[in-house]
Amino acid sequence: MNIRTLDDLLAEEVTGRRVLVRADLNVPLDTQTGQITDDGRIRAVLPTLGALVQAGAKVVVCSHLGRPKGSPDPAFSLRPVAGRLGELLGAPVHFAEDTVGDSARSTVAGLADGQVALLENLRFNPGETSKDEAQRGAFADQLAALADAYVDDAFGAVHRRHASVYDVPARLPHVAGRLVLREVEVLGTLTGEPDRPYVVVLGGSKVSDKLAVIEALLPKVDRLLVGGGMCFTFLKAQGHEVGSSLLEEEMVETCRSLLERAGGKIMLPVDVVAADAFAPDAPHDTVRADGIPSKRVGLDIGPETVAGFAAALRGARTIFWNGPMGVFEMAAFAHGTRGVAEAIANADAFTVVGGGDSAAAVRALGLDEQAFSHISTGGGASLEYLEGKTLPGIAALEN
Repeated sequence: MNIRTLDDLLAEEVTGRRVLVRADLNVPLDTQTGQITDDGRIRAVLPTLGALVQAGAKVVVCSHLGRPKGSPDPAFSLRPVAGRLGELLGAPVHFAEDTVGDSARSTVAGLADGQVALLENLRFNPGETSKDEAQRGAFADQLAALADAYVDDAFGAVHRRHASVYDVPARLPHVAGRLVLREVEVLGTLTGEPDRPYVVVLGGSKVSDKLAVIEALLPKVDRLLVGGGMCFTFLKAQGHEVGSSLLEEEMVETCRSLLERAGGKIMLPVDVVAADAFAPDAPHDTVRADGIPSKRVGLDIGPETVAGFAAALRGARTIFWNGPMGVFEMAAFAHGTRGVAEAIANADAFTVVGGGDSAAAVRALGLDEQAFSHISTGGGASLEYLEGKTLPGIAALEN
């Protein structure tokens, strides 16, 4: 790809220049306390921000958080993120109370060389996500006016045609940050000629969410291990009853076709943990995957499946994992996700965790992040890249 990099920008001397960094600081917050529960995405952008600070740039960071409805909502304020970012950088981060208004302009104007400001949530302005190009462009004009150069380090947002991702690069000298470059490099390895055997592990709730990536990966992989809620639609396609487990009835025929075309590549659970209800304290036990009782719900893969998946992963040379194996947020149904994650971490392979809930599970379960070759920050973006789609944010950097 013909993309200029952060090092190209740094070579041009950025001391005193205002550099707008689009980051992905969309971190989970505790709804009761407003505290950040996982700062992984904040830490991921530190190499880019640190390099710009060290070079004496006036760094203006922008991001979205959650899905506000195009107007200010205190529940989605980035103020807590500013505090945590300052702790990690070891220096205060100046916080603008708006995105492109008086507070943003005065905050940026007051920056000294090597200081950092964070703008309020981009999605508080309807122009950020608007499908109207004129409205989106007007917002991009205002954002671009705050800076002299633009760095995209928000891989988790590059699949969105949003003002800060797609339109601002057309208005400023633009480069890719270190996180975006690393993500593209890693995913390029997976879509190129990965070392074999190449094993993909897919989980999560819905087959429909992963259908395109399954279609794209199936010809390229040696094994495709399927867990999570999506496995029940595949089990139904094999003719098994799945009780009250999550089921996409309209996808059963599609799954049947995939299984026929896979030629044995797709590996499904042989046992599951079935509960009386979707609740952390619900009575539960392990049952055969082809014998789920009619009134029970499958909430995790079983121990025999974990062992089988681990055996398939043991000999792999390349592994991509996206999606938990069960409802890992509930301790009783986290064993499958933990077991598979540990098998991936222990494999003698190039291992990629595909962002989203998978990355959250690694941290929530207290696993060593360094045990994986790469943990992506972009769940949806990672999948769309592997599907072969053109990502608007990457295309904007190439222009």
